[in-house]
Amino acid sequence: MYLPGVGPKKRDILSHELNITTWRGLLEHFPYKYVDRSRIYLISEMTADMPFVQIKGKILSFDEYSMGARRKRVVAHFTDGHGVVDLVWFRGVQYVYKTYPVGREFIVFGKPTVFGGRYQFAHPDIDDAASLQLSQMGMQPYYMTTERMKKAGITSRAIEKMTQTLIGRLPETLPETLPTFITAPLHLISRRDALRQIHYPHNALEMQQARYRLKFEELFYVQLNILRYTSDHRRKYRGYIFEHAGAPLNDFYRHYLPFDLTGAQKRVVREIRNDMGSGRQMNRLLQGDVGSGKTLVALMAMLIAIGNGYQACIMAPTEILAEQHLATLRAFLPDEMGIRVELLTGTVQGRQRQTVLGALADGSINILVGTHAVIEDPVVFARLGLAVVDEQHRFGVAQRAKLWSKSAMPPHILVMTATPIPRTLAMTLYGDLDVSVIDELPPGRKPVQTIHKYDSQMTSLYEGIRQQINAGRQVYIVFPLIEESAKSDLKNLEDGFAALREIFPQYSMSKVHGRMKPKDKDAEMQRFAMGETQILVATTVIEVGVNVPNASVMVILDAQRFGLSQLHQLRGRVGRGAEQSYCILVTTCKLSEETRRRIDIMCETNDGFKIAEADLKFRGPGDLEGTQQSGIAFDLKIADIARDGQIVQQAREQAQAIVDNDPDCTRSDYKMLWDRLKDLRKTNINWSAIS
Repeated sequence: MYLPGVGPKKRDILSHELNITTWRGLLEHFPYKYVDRSRIYLISEMTADMPFVQIKGKILSFDEYSMGARRKRVVAHFTDGHGVVDLVWFRGVQYVYKTYPVGREFIVFGKPTVFGGRYQFAHPDIDDAASLQLSQMGMQPYYMTTERMKKAGITSRAIEKMTQTLIGRLPETLPETLPTFITAPLHLISRRDALRQIHYPHNALEMQQARYRLKFEELFYVQLNILRYTSDHRRKYRGYIFEHAGAPLNDFYRHYLPFDLTGAQKRVVREIRNDMGSGRQMNRLLQGDVGSGKTLVALMAMLIAIGNGYQACIMAPTEILAEQHLATLRAFLPDEMGIRVELLTGTVQGRQRQTVLGALADGSINILVGTHAVIEDPVVFARLGLAVVDEQHRFGVAQRAKLWSKSAMPPHILVMTATPIPRTLAMTLYGDLDVSVIDELPPGRKPVQTIHKYDSQMTSLYEGIRQQINAGRQVYIVFPLIEESAKSDLKNLEDGFAALREIFPQYSMSKVHGRMKPKDKDAEMQRFAMGETQILVATTVIEVGVNVPNASVMVILDAQRFGLSQLHQLRGRVGRGAEQSYCILVTTCKLSEETRRRIDIMCETNDGFKIAEADLKFRGPGDLEGTQQSGIAFDLKIADIARDGQIVQQAREQAQAIVDNDPDCTRSDYKMLWDRLKDLRKTNINWSAIS
């Protein structure tokens, strides 16, 4: 379809700036806000705090003012008989004189400001009063544009006119994308009405109806996509059946468990036990805050695999975390149990590497702890029954898929994350995984006390640090390292480190940042973990890092530059021992309202899920694309997972019913749904099948 007013130049800009290449793309470039254009105000009714206003009248006269360097400001004096306002232009002078003659009646629309004691409108929208039908205007849409678009004359108003032309040319009946057995019970309007009303609603009710219909449709197909593949996966891929809890688990539970499990840990172990005995492959996401006891639960799952004659492995994103897991597992498992746990990372080389590979292949290693090295081709298991993946977001899906090649049948998969994921986001990003949550901390853990300080209060902060170190504790001091300004941030860290050495000359200090060689970074972290240094100055590389029970203070500088979830992750580095721990958030005094709220939330709660929900609302779900996320196979254009949780739930229930009723995608009454899903998918790679 050729669209009048969109020539090759505009077409190229729309394609480059907004990825709009078809009429459907333009139709689905939805407004981000609306302004009521049905009412005309008198100039005498105007107030300075009005966001937008519409007035009707005539231009009385023009004045020009020089702005230097051959630039002019043109001011038109405009009246409706109830007062006078100024209309101001800083460019396009000849166009203004030619288009808006004195004495003709116009409707002026814009945001009024006060200048020199009089209301003025800068570059307002102006329409000929004779041609503008206000009764049809209703709510005026506003569209996202870029600087390049504005320079080329493609403003929000220009997009509005293109969309208006396009909607006028649409056929009376657009192909429907949801069947009536879904739309009728939910009172959803038709797709054609929704597309007209989203761009040109006559009132707020029409706009809400359109948004609800389009959001539901978008989220429904996202959920249908996830659930269809999950259903396929469960039917196609059988899992090893671990019939018994097994002697190793029973032995460990009765004699060697270092402390009683919390109620949440017991519940999750039961869920895992049921999965592993069900005959289908387990794909479970285990969520729990730092210190909630996920590793112990993972160990008990591994003992079930061992008790049924299989091996287990645990993959961590860094060597230092892998070594930490090795130490933790060996500490839990006494020699009498006879369970062999070995390490495989990039640094395990030569004869030792060959020994590990040989023992893995002949089945004498029960648990392998490693990094990406675990999925390399030379690594062969005798019988891999369970793979535990720590911090899933640091492994690409394709990398995790390689685990499958290590086993005759797909091994059971347990994914652990300390990043609390709000339920609506988990349903979308990890919709193919069953979710278990450890939502209570072991007894005896004291919650970390979070305190907000301004950078003008550093003297008292330094004194508090000295008191903690003199009492035998250790301290983290974190500088931001944000990619866009990495060079200046790194300089801040280097300068900050030098300054801190002068402030604390009596203490030993370590320094860690992401630009260091892994070997040097690990060495510095180990010095801190062994207690050789009292202060660790670092960037966020310690967000996922060593367990140092003796560290009781986390100082985060420029805390206003971090997201809530990141602050919570950093806070999780302390509070691992029995002593009271502290997290100090240091900011400038000038904070936006939103930033102040973020800092307040951190000080009010230690609940990772509340923080994650708040973070999602502040920042949105981010880029949900990419193969590291299994759920979203197409862009979200109008729905917002952070704010549309109720619609996500509704959409999921409807999608689940479809998949339950038609697991093979063959029913004729569902053909519309499966055809539409096929059309929406950008890629046929079945990422969900490799969890």
